[in-house]
Amino acid sequence: MRAGWFGSRTKLAIGAALVAGMCLVALLAPLIAPHDPYAQSLMLRLQPPAWMEGGEWAYPLGTDNFGRDLLSRLIYGSRLSITVGLCAMALGLVVGALLGLVAGYVGGRTEQLIMRFADAYQAVPDVLLAIVVVAVFGGGIVVLILVLGLSGWETYTRIVFNSTRSLRERGFVEAATAAGAGGGYIMRRHILPQIVPMLTVIATLQVAQIILQETALSFLGLGLPPPTATWGNILAEGRDRLLVAPWIANLAGCAIILLVLGINLLGNGLREALDPMRSRQR
Repeated sequence: MRAGWFGSRTKLAIGAALVAGMCLVALLAPLIAPHDPYAQSLMLRLQPPAWMEGGEWAYPLGTDNFGRDLLSRLIYGSRLSITVGLCAMALGLVVGALLGLVAGYVGGRTEQLIMRFADAYQAVPDVLLAIVVVAVFGGGIVVLILVLGLSGWETYTRIVFNSTRSLRERGFVEAATAAGAGGGYIMRRHILPQIVPMLTVIATLQVAQIILQETALSFLGLGLPPPTATWGNILAEGRDRLLVAPWIANLAGCAIILLVLGINLLGNGLREALDPMRSRQR
């Protein structure tokens, strides 16, 4: 079968381009941001984007209620969103994969303890848990990374557990065991490499979910406190002035959509490219 016009390669290309572009913007924020994202000027407040009447190219995306350059705030906001998304994903991946490996390989009471705890943890809504923890401990970046990272560990645990339980019966694992290899060595050198491609796809998609959760918390006032330049904070500011200055919320929403769309396209492209059945069909 021939791949459709929007196959895995197209998704990978578009997704990688969007994500790479956003990451490059975040990395070069101090160099490309035209203004200080926290510099206020009430004389310039609520200035429209350059293509609208009354706008000027010195502030191409306009300004907010305090006269701060919106383009600069969006650029700096991308740094926080990407940093929180990647760090939280890495934390959840490490914790979840480790527990899934141990539960799947060791089995017995260890498996029952870990998997029942995962069942109980999954019963608690991620967003509700994040709201409670952030409301109690504050919305610092470390707290956000911890709560968002630990909100999705059970997803990795279940997937790694099922894969490990299947792989431990394979011949190469039995051969390594007969040769005297320890459990830690077998999990690290024989089982984990077989699971890495699948974990890569899941981790990529999880980044998009974490970024949306962080944005939602900031929008609700439970993320990083104002005037920190985050996309959620910019959305919240734009919501209060939607009829007067709609470009604030609209542009922040477009930035979020582009990043999440790019990550989802990249993750779906990777999933389809790594699917052996799809690969054979192509």
